[in-house]
Amino acid sequence: MTAPDPTNVPGSPTKHQLALMIWLAVFPTLTLLNLALGDWLRTLTPVVRTFVLASIAVPIVIYGLMPQLHRARRHLLTRRAGSRRVA
Repeated sequence: MTAPDPTNVPGSPTKHQLALMIWLAVFPTLTLLNLALGDWLRTLTPVVRTFVLASIAVPIVIYGLMPQLHRARRHLLTRRAGSRRVA
């Protein structure tokens, strides 16, 4: 098994990449939570409803979705850099 090439590892995402990744994680999460909990949330005040949604969505996004999106970004950039080097 070969070690990963350190020159091929992408750096941190740019501000714009990170904004897109966060949007891709947050929007579907909030949409699904609203669909799943809509009837129950409807009875709550807007502040409590927002608190409940944020309390559920933030851990899902931070611990579940963002690591997957970072891996996908790294895979895409590493693959793209590898295909450029071969060409």
